[in-house]
Amino acid sequence: MNKCIFLDRDGVLNVDRVDYVYRLEDLIIPEGTIEALQKLKAAGYLLIVITNQSGIAKGIYTREDVLMCHNYFQEQCGNLLDDIYFSPHHEKFTSASLTRKPDSLMIEKAMAKYKIDPNTSWMIGDAHRDITAGKKAGVKTIHLTEKPEESQSEITTSDLLRASELVLA
Repeated sequence: MNKCIFLDRDGVLNVDRVDYVYRLEDLIIPEGTIEALQKLKAAGYLLIVITNQSGIAKGIYTREDVLMCHNYFQEQCGNLLDDIYFSPHHEKFTSASLTRKPDSLMIEKAMAKYKIDPNTSWMIGDAHRDITAGKKAGVKTIHLTEKPEESQSEITTSDLLRASELVLA
């Protein structure tokens, strides 16, 4: 069985924006992010992105835009990410879907495909829905937040580099 770090995208791998990240010029990788991924990969973790992309359902951008940003990120980090799962749904615009976090179907699909052991795996996210999805899938969670008192995660910290250090400790 494999161990995995499931990663939310916006707010974890790149700086989040209120008006969506779908253009390369808006994709800003925080300092320490690539170093964190390198450390986790060196420790034998699969790295899989699990992200809601409701802008597709809203007609703001396309699946191709999501993949373009993912491919650019891969170029910047040396292809450290093993896969990306994204939910293009939004219940108010297209349809409800169990793939959309806080549901856990994206994580569960990845676990089945890559034979991932939930007991040695983590979900790292910046929103309550990320933590809820991770808990539903049976993995440990780390919440990147400036308000740890509001978190329902086992561990809270401020950035991915610190999260990686906590996982590896």
